[in-house]
Amino acid sequence: MTRLPAKPLIKLIAPALAVLLSACAVVDRAPAPKLEAGARWVVLPFANATETPFAGQRAEAISEGLLRTLGVADVQRYPAQLASDNLFETGAPKDADKALEWARGQNARYAVTGTVDEWRYKVGVDGEPAVGVALSVVDVSTGRTVWSGVGAKSGWSRDALSAVAQRLLKSLLEPAVRP
Repeated sequence: MTRLPAKPLIKLIAPALAVLLSACAVVDRAPAPKLEAGARWVVLPFANATETPFAGQRAEAISEGLLRTLGVADVQRYPAQLASDNLFETGAPKDADKALEWARGQNARYAVTGTVDEWRYKVGVDGEPAVGVALSVVDVSTGRTVWSGVGAKSGWSRDALSAVAQRLLKSLLEPAVRP
């Protein structure tokens, strides 16, 4: 039996493995400005551009928890009773203005908001989870976007959709939030 040397095998396998693993996530974000983790932050409603009910609210809840774990001690979430009861709410601009006014009333410095454009298990034998989001951090006093990022991530068939979403949202938010 002829054995192949290990080095040529590694040279063949390593690039293929790198391509396979890199295909699982795509993240693009603006360079993060100096945002104050010690300031008051709010999480505003996320638009749901998917066919999955409550995808926006799920992303909001994960974002709120992540902000706390990333060192933001003072974070509030837009009250659910003020948000729409429509399962497939698209996040109309009129609601965004109302939410920003609420944030100003809370004396918040920054607001995190976004759009969920994918939140599902892919159809097929394995049913991999897939998440896609666009995030923005808004300076509440001016209403100007000070940072934004977009990303998409899929997991393996045994991954939970919420775990894939959490990893993606963390990779987006972490560079923007500095303690």
